[in-house]
Amino acid sequence: MKKVTGIILSVLMVFTLCFQFSALDVHATAEKEIVLFHTNDTHARVEEGKYAGMGFAKIATYIKEQKEKNPNMLVVDAGDTFHGQTIATLVKGESIAKIMNQMGYDAMTAGNHDFDYGKDRLVELAGMTNFPILAANVKKEDGKDLLKPYMIKEVDGVKFGIFGLSTPETAYMTHPKNVEGITFTDPVKEAKKMVETLKDQVDVIVALGHIGLDESSKVTSEKVVKEVEGIDVFVDGHSHTTLETGKLVGNTLIVSTGEYDKNLGKVTLKFADNKLVSKQACLLSKEEAANIKEDQDIVKVVTEIKESQKKVLSEVVGKTSVVLDGERADVRTGETNLGDLITDAMIDLTKAEVAITNGGGIRASINKGEITKEEIITVLPFGNYIVTKNLTGKQILEALEHGTDSAPEPKGAYPHVAGMTYKIDANKPVGNRVCDVMVNGKTLELERTYLVATNDFMAAGGDNYTMFKDAPVLIEYSALDEALIAYMEKLGEVAPKKEGRSIFIAKTEVSKEEVKVPETKVENKNTATYTVKSGDVLWKIAEKYKMTWEKLAKMNELKNPNFIVTGQQLVVPAN
Repeated sequence: MKKVTGIILSVLMVFTLCFQFSALDVHATAEKEIVLFHTNDTHARVEEGKYAGMGFAKIATYIKEQKEKNPNMLVVDAGDTFHGQTIATLVKGESIAKIMNQMGYDAMTAGNHDFDYGKDRLVELAGMTNFPILAANVKKEDGKDLLKPYMIKEVDGVKFGIFGLSTPETAYMTHPKNVEGITFTDPVKEAKKMVETLKDQVDVIVALGHIGLDESSKVTSEKVVKEVEGIDVFVDGHSHTTLETGKLVGNTLIVSTGEYDKNLGKVTLKFADNKLVSKQACLLSKEEAANIKEDQDIVKVVTEIKESQKKVLSEVVGKTSVVLDGERADVRTGETNLGDLITDAMIDLTKAEVAITNGGGIRASINKGEITKEEIITVLPFGNYIVTKNLTGKQILEALEHGTDSAPEPKGAYPHVAGMTYKIDANKPVGNRVCDVMVNGKTLELERTYLVATNDFMAAGGDNYTMFKDAPVLIEYSALDEALIAYMEKLGEVAPKKEGRSIFIAKTEVSKEEVKVPETKVENKNTATYTVKSGDVLWKIAEKYKMTWEKLAKMNELKNPNFIVTGQQLVVPAN
């Protein structure tokens, strides 16, 4: 009875989240109802997990249950589907194609990470799926489409025109070699062409767009629908945005489920005389799906795939006594102990002076305990390999400025480093915020050449690290995940802590360039120095040394005890 009650409550909760957007004729009586289920940015999270979603097996069950009530439905995906987890990367996406075929998807569009195995492999995957992978704005050198631009599908007499759009950011968000010979054209222009092509052939136009709503992007899904009339529903991805009841822009309903199948999207379309009269959007969340049973056909497919990979992936390569932080929000905003460990492994392998890798390439955390190959591959799933280049201090500084220009806001290009430390001063203008850059304890020399290890993605200009692009590759090394595995096997057990390799000076603080930091001399063996850190106040420092702030202020001859500056040195008791 508890299970039954739970299921009923879950269904009720889903429908309370729904919100109806009416079309032009709000008084028309609906003759038929068609449901559009949608996913996006699943990144191969096919199984339910703590940091993932409900899993594809539960999604399959829910869709089957709904189909029994109303067979009129479509199932679509907005990209970033074939890549991201070991189950996918070991077979270059083929496993995900099998699972999606089993689930009965009708169409998807290509996300930027769906190009991570290369454009030719994506075309191969399109041949493996029972449904088309759509992209109207991805063109080959001869101007022809790399993938099918659109499809027309009839459901209960209603004709759907469905077209795909891939983000132009793919040109630098995947390895440049993966997109050689293809061009990502303007989504707005291509969407206009698609609407013009489809409007006299179909009753409903649906865009599958891996475009997103990130304001930092030049083109967003909202920009597309504002400039292109005639799109009824825009199924969106890329920005990992969760729209619980959709977003109505003009007459277009934009829908997006967030990420990692944490939600299943549902759009209910109602028709009168085959004309769309209303559209209703809602989400089924992971929590609401808690009591849904897993579809055994999907479980069987996933199990068979994992079993074939199990022996190699279960090998233990090391141990950690602390959590290794690879959370998306952390690695894209600052230093983490996992970022430090990865770049240390790069230095260990290449013997370079400096190592730098992008936070967007670090995809998961590792919990305390034994570390397996599978965990490391999950952290570093892209197969990027390490290269060395000779770069000037000026190029390194430009790279740091570029990678941190959004700080403290997240950015996939955020630079994790080894052999080097730097600070980001938010009191300065973007492009001139990086300061106190030290390489192996010495000030960075702009004209000097340094041996730098990075990943091949960045080396080729990925994540817009264009300052690296033209320098020739000196040596190609193993993949990042292989380097980290070898490093862990060498060390055995690790317990890394953040070392202050990148420090953010908040805008509310006064920069050292604006205020002269008082110098303090240690006068005898009974005293030591303490360097003021971000967030310090005098009374907290005094407490550490079991004294009053008044005494500490007097000891340092502070004229204004309320004013201390990050980086300032204070005299404190030696013990």
